[in-house]
Amino acid sequence: MQFLGQHALIAILVHLLFITLTWWALQALNYEALLKKGKVVQARVLLILLTIAIGSAVSSFFLDYLGYSNSLTYLLK
Repeated sequence: MQFLGQHALIAILVHLLFITLTWWALQALNYEALLKKGKVVQARVLLILLTIAIGSAVSSFFLDYLGYSNSLTYLLK
């Protein structure tokens, strides 16, 4: 049971790390040129949703890769 708790904590931290990293990276985009004038709230919501989507996808890839690499030890036994 302790392993499941540790796995959950690591997953939460990795998701938050990659969402934060994605937010930081998306700040380099000049997205104002793509959006309509006066739609600031919608633009921010879109940026937040895009950040969560990309960050979650990247963190899921990272966690899957980590799990697969840990499972490779069973191939050699």
